[in-house]
Amino acid sequence: MNRLLILFIASLFLAGCASYGPSVPTDYAGPQASIKDSAQTHSASKVDIFYVTHVDGREIENSLIKTRTTNRGRGLAITAQLLENRIPARATTVYIVGRTEYAAPILALTNTVYQVKGSVEFIPEPDKRYVVRGELGETYSAVWIEEEASSLLMGNKVEIHGSSKLGTFEK
Repeated sequence: MNRLLILFIASLFLAGCASYGPSVPTDYAGPQASIKDSAQTHSASKVDIFYVTHVDGREIENSLIKTRTTNRGRGLAITAQLLENRIPARATTVYIVGRTEYAAPILALTNTVYQVKGSVEFIPEPDKRYVVRGELGETYSAVWIEEEASSLLMGNKVEIHGSSKLGTFEK
């Protein structure tokens, strides 16, 4: 009986572990581009992060999780940890997010957290670099993808006209 209980508890812990897929399918051998995340630092304890969470429906490691993991235990200091991923240079759907992040959970609970998220479809060109950009605020929030060298918008902007403020239980 004790072994069954231990196995059950261990399986619960393992079920909570995240498993991220590759940003480029393992069977894809065609040309590639790259997309990187960005951030806007407001203070030592507050940053807006603009990042990719999915490429063609596959969940990938993202800059929000990397930032939270890396900054754990640093008190009221936060430094964004930004990722860059390879993506297929073909018609691609990228799920992007813009979100306010604080150094400590208590700061998020007592301050405003903005978030905007959605899908963008575009055709990356081989060997080009793209950047997730955005802006977060009380009356307008948006997240989008730009070609890095030219700053040209790729696909559509994901926008919220009005407040993108999260409620207490959404933070």
